Amino acid sequence: MYQLARPFLFCLDAEKAHELGLTSLELAYRTGLNPLLATRPAPLPTAFCGLQLPNPVGLAAGLDKNAAHVDALAALGFGFVEVGTTTPRPQPGNPKPRLFRLPEHEAIINRLGFNNAGVDALVRNAEAARYGGVLGINIGKNKDTPNENAVDDYLYCLDRVYARASYVTVNISSPNTQGLRDLQEEETLKRFIGTLRERQEKLAAQHGARKPMLLKIAPDLSETELDAIAEVLLATGIDGLICTNTTIARDAVAGHRHANEAGGLSGRPVFARSTAVLAGMARRL
Repeated sequence: MYQLARPFLFCLDAEKAHELGLTSLELAYRTGLNPLLATRPAPLPTAFCGLQLPNPVGLAAGLDKNAAHVDALAALGFGFVEVGTTTPRPQPGNPKPRLFRLPEHEAIINRLGFNNAGVDALVRNAEAARYGGVLGINIGKNKDTPNENAVDDYLYCLDRVYARASYVTVNISSPNTQGLRDLQEEETLKRFIGTLRERQEKLAAQHGARKPMLLKIAPDLSETELDAIAEVLLATGIDGLICTNTTIARDAVAGHRHANEAGGLSGRPVFARSTAVLAGMARRL
């Protein structure tokens, strides 16, 4: 069905196509037509951070930023769904256009900038969803929050999403919020993760359930920086790591008309680097 819809979708602005795609999935789910879009995969049980998944293929954050389509997306057969990134206050994100297709490279550049309706809206939507599987919630900071106060934004979000989340992802690796990636610096990260880990354990005691916390990192880190991050994660006892977010590198798409657009590049061009970071961090950890 996608092959039939693709030419039409590609006639639209990329962000409008994104919104139409989500709306169409929601309509298919509500009318019972979603079996036409996807069939349930055979079970492939997988353990992840103490959680049991029906299969290891999950949906990454960024597609459903406000948890408005959890049931429709889960019905496609994902083993888990991650929503967000969410921030304490609603924010519009960066000016449009901010999403660019590079079809020759099977890639996208985005500089959306954590556009979302705020954490309270996300929690309301997530609580209204009927999905009972593993739901990850990805948290971030507001654009106008300075880095020295960033941990307060993450604590605010952590407190509010904890009850509904199966796990929480701490996103400090988006290239589209100025200065965000600076939080990956070793000493800054040690204090930052240490503070969040303390709150995580406090919330676990309050709720009678410990929810895993994961850190999402960038693919554009040097070996020395990865060494330092690994040391921090081992020292703080964080539960897991997500490798990786989008890349600011453009080597693989040089010469494309959108190559110089600011933002994060995703898709096939980031596969090799992302996989290398994943393998390297697996060895370190």
